[in-house]
Amino acid sequence: MYIWVIYDIESSKPGDKRRRQIIKKIEKFGLLRVQKSVFLGNIENNRVEELELFSESLINPKTDSVYIFPMCKTDFDNVKMIGLGFDKKMVSDEINNLFF
Repeated sequence: MYIWVIYDIESSKPGDKRRRQIIKKIEKFGLLRVQKSVFLGNIENNRVEELELFSESLINPKTDSVYIFPMCKTDFDNVKMIGLGFDKKMVSDEINNLFF
């Protein structure tokens, strides 16, 4: 399944350790960065739960957030971008090459 992961982790200084940890975990799953705190990829359902549990153990729920949005291919193909966005075809081709 396609998945979007968006995080907002409060930091008193740049390069916060928790932020680096979530980025490393997201990248370990093979998700591609499409904006600074936005990732997209295609992973198995059980991996989504693993990412959710990791995020819950890492963040402070009073100050931080991690959004995980599952999306089918049809919905991804219908994503609309206004202004400067990521290269949808490149991301789709990259995901297809990695996972299909």
